[in-house]
Amino acid sequence: MDDNMKFISNLIPLGDALAKIDENQKLMGTEKIHLKDSQGRVLAHSISSYHNSPPFDKSAMDGYAVIAEDTFGASNNVIKELKIIDRIGAGDFSDKTLSAGEAIVIATGAPIPKGANAVLMKEFTYEDGDNLEIHSQVTPGENVSPKAEDIAEGDELLGENVLIRPQEMGLIASAGHSEVEVYKKPRVKLLITGNELVEPSPEIDKAKIINSNQFSIAALIRSAGAIVDIEHGADDFEAVKEAIDKASKEYDVVITTGGTAISKGDVVIEAVEELGEVLFHGVAMRPGKPVGAGIVNGTQIFMLSGQPVAAMGQFDIVARRYLFKMQGLDYSHKVINRVSKTKIPSSLGRTDYIRAVADDTGVHHVLNRGSGIIRSMVEANCYIIIDENHEGIEKGDEVDLIFFNDMAWPSL
Repeated sequence: MDDNMKFISNLIPLGDALAKIDENQKLMGTEKIHLKDSQGRVLAHSISSYHNSPPFDKSAMDGYAVIAEDTFGASNNVIKELKIIDRIGAGDFSDKTLSAGEAIVIATGAPIPKGANAVLMKEFTYEDGDNLEIHSQVTPGENVSPKAEDIAEGDELLGENVLIRPQEMGLIASAGHSEVEVYKKPRVKLLITGNELVEPSPEIDKAKIINSNQFSIAALIRSAGAIVDIEHGADDFEAVKEAIDKASKEYDVVITTGGTAISKGDVVIEAVEELGEVLFHGVAMRPGKPVGAGIVNGTQIFMLSGQPVAAMGQFDIVARRYLFKMQGLDYSHKVINRVSKTKIPSSLGRTDYIRAVADDTGVHHVLNRGSGIIRSMVEANCYIIIDENHEGIEKGDEVDLIFFNDMAWPSL
């Protein structure tokens, strides 16, 4: 049996590969950051409130603080009169106590003065100096936001491992916190291997290929909430081995592209095997079966294909969840259903992630699906998932799919 056939025969199911990665899952340490910088980060500890919110009974609108009973019976036909004894602006308060037949002008958010139990909207009144005509009635508590209506002092408001969105930022601030403790962002070293790779240029030499992975894979790493540094090296065993060893000691995760297939000059798998442990090499999935993972110096190594489309798929399917979980955020693909507009063949024992275009009416696969055809990823907006226990899908079948946009870090 030649090396290629032996490799194919040793492919492991995708579920087994993911389980091996989960067994070595790590959680990042924590750091305290200012609340203004916390959007898109994950809480490492729960948040309890230092304050009541609101801290006092407050007016829910502009109007007049009144004793509700003084307004009973008032209408457009039955006008009642009250005397204005004070005025309270936003951020101010009154030290006067309201008595029967009196009112105090009050702004939205201002504290309800003593003696008052309701706020009458300005629209139902007519003010003439200190005299106030009222044309409507209110009930006790009307247009008043009670003390601690939103938050009570000492309440636990948010648990750990909660993603901080704008609404969480507002709640945390209302609870009296200007800083939060969050999980650190993983630092990832992206090692691009390949003697044939060059920088983008209008002209390139024969047998050379533009290094697109340094842009696409780095962007995907950032879309998983991580920080990335990039290094490009040749397909030299000692150089690759040295780069992986060094990166594994300085970074939280190392991701390589290239050097995973069964061909001359592919050296990454051998380097990881010599430095540490290869968890797996070869997964029954398409595209991207040469994907590998390992551990070097206690650091997770993901070994992706040099083929751009395969590498993108491998990252989304195998590596993305690890980076999410490092930051305290559980990750699972947001799978939705659509009706397939086309027939798509597959093979038993292999999980397929088919580039496709979906809308509200259905989904169809992108025709040109080679593992190096970057344009196919641009034309697509989702993956159709064909489980390893199915031999394909028929036109009209309901299929599972994942939109590309649903895989990114949910920072907003």
